[in-house]
Amino acid sequence: MRPPTIRDVADRAGVSKSLVSLVLRGSGQVRAEKREAVLRAVRELGYRPNAAARSLSEQRTRTIGVLLHDLRNPWYVDLLDGLNSLLHTAGLHMLLADARLNRRVGQDPAGPFLELGADGLVVVGTLPDPAALGAVAERIPVVVAGAREPVPAGVDVVAGDDEQGARLVAEHLLGLGHRRIAHIAGYGAVGELRRRSFEAALRAHGAGEAVVELSDMTEEGGHRAAVRLLSRPDRPTAVFAVNDIACVGALSAAEEMGLRVPRDLSVVGYDNTSTSRLRHLWLTTVDNAGHEVGRRAARCLLDRFEGHGGAGRVQLAAPVLEIRGTTAPPLGD
Repeated sequence: MRPPTIRDVADRAGVSKSLVSLVLRGSGQVRAEKREAVLRAVRELGYRPNAAARSLSEQRTRTIGVLLHDLRNPWYVDLLDGLNSLLHTAGLHMLLADARLNRRVGQDPAGPFLELGADGLVVVGTLPDPAALGAVAERIPVVVAGAREPVPAGVDVVAGDDEQGARLVAEHLLGLGHRRIAHIAGYGAVGELRRRSFEAALRAHGAGEAVVELSDMTEEGGHRAAVRLLSRPDRPTAVFAVNDIACVGALSAAEEMGLRVPRDLSVVGYDNTSTSRLRHLWLTTVDNAGHEVGRRAARCLLDRFEGHGGAGRVQLAAPVLEIRGTTAPPLGD
């Protein structure tokens, strides 16, 4: 039995071959009902594009390089899921690499993708030298996802709205009645945005200055910062950590010091990772719209493939505060 062809898909969906091609390339010019009819026909027929033939005819490899700042960051899982959902529909495949490992061995992080002929590059998280992406962007479309550092012209940026997310945390803790509030801060533009916005929101509500301890955004770093904060004579009644990983470290520190969460201490994380949803943790945290950030990053690439170039754009996805079991009014209030 011969495998289904693009003509079979077109006949089943009641559309033209050219419209099927547009759908498979992820074009935004196709009406929703037509796209769904084509995708339904693809599923029903089990159609799989001939990748080798398409690469030869289009002079493209139909692969997208994805350069991760740190493979260990659990927030990237949702982002990659959103990214891949749209790329897969467009018949594109992801190639992953760990930027930290590449730097450790002295390798240009983006070099292997160019050597393999990747059609585009998505950089996930912060790179030490974003300006180095300029040379790459002259050859293929580049999108930075989940970071806020300045980038060269022509590079798109998609991220969560960190300033809004931090304000949501401040307003939640203040609404519960907390006034001695501390922050475990992080590094880079994202860490700075969350810190500045959180402090500004506290001041705007007349809550004074937050006590801030820096961290490296790891569990151990969050633990060390929390120990310093919770050892103060004026111990805070609430702590906002820059991400969920550091927040887990803060929870461990509180337990070791005999404090019960949230009775003695409220704790808030950021990113709404799978870790935060574990039942024995059940963190109050900010959902940083990872899946949506990934989808928008893919859309930026597909738009550039269709010839929509020009200056790079910055898109921010709206965060949502997920209130769970680690925040409550301060004891005695």
